[in-house]
Amino acid sequence: MFKEAKQGRIFQDVVEQIQNAILRGDLKTGDMLPPERELKETFKTSRGTLREALRILEQKGLIEIKLGVSGGAVVKSAMVDQFADNLALIVRFQQIPLIHLAEFREGVEGAVAAIAALRAQKKDLDLLKSLLAEARIHVDGGAGQWDAFLSVDKKVHQALATITGNPMYIMVHQVVHDNIQRYYDQFLPADEKRLNENFQDLCDIVDAIGRGEATEARIFAQRHVRRFNGYMMEHEKG
Repeated sequence: MFKEAKQGRIFQDVVEQIQNAILRGDLKTGDMLPPERELKETFKTSRGTLREALRILEQKGLIEIKLGVSGGAVVKSAMVDQFADNLALIVRFQQIPLIHLAEFREGVEGAVAAIAALRAQKKDLDLLKSLLAEARIHVDGGAGQWDAFLSVDKKVHQALATITGNPMYIMVHQVVHDNIQRYYDQFLPADEKRLNENFQDLCDIVDAIGRGEATEARIFAQRHVRRFNGYMMEHEKG
């Protein structure tokens, strides 16, 4: 599986060889890397260089270093979880400018709505309709129900991602909608006009999905993101 590390770039080569073995599937979740002594002999490297390479792999979330008599380097299964956690922090602490977040969301939300229109089953449409009915209750309650409405809004978006069956869309949707609240709190004042517009957008998207109109669903979803980002950017400018 491994071979002598290239002279002149021993450290980088050790990291790359182990990383590639994991990504290829030669090493699977829960597998132990060979003992330190064996790795040193195989890579023809020093103990210090090997340990530093393993530390970098641990920081990347590829392995976990377990201490003790039965310890060692174990391949982790949390690469996706670590990516999601990092993205969540970036969104939650507003490290992405509004215009870039909107550009990203416009593409993703549009794609998700379009795919959902092609793949939605009766049970999916029933769930979406029940969520809209729940959202309607909060809309009728006025601006004071804004936070409760946004909670249902998030469920609708996550349901759309789930309908696609694509784990990347599901993960990204969950991360974004779980952590975007700070942007709303700072840049999106709650009022009945925006509440009703948001609800109508959801109704339009779900209606297009129910009719299997992928192009319409994409347009409605993108228009929705564009409009509300416009409101937030206006507020940001003061």
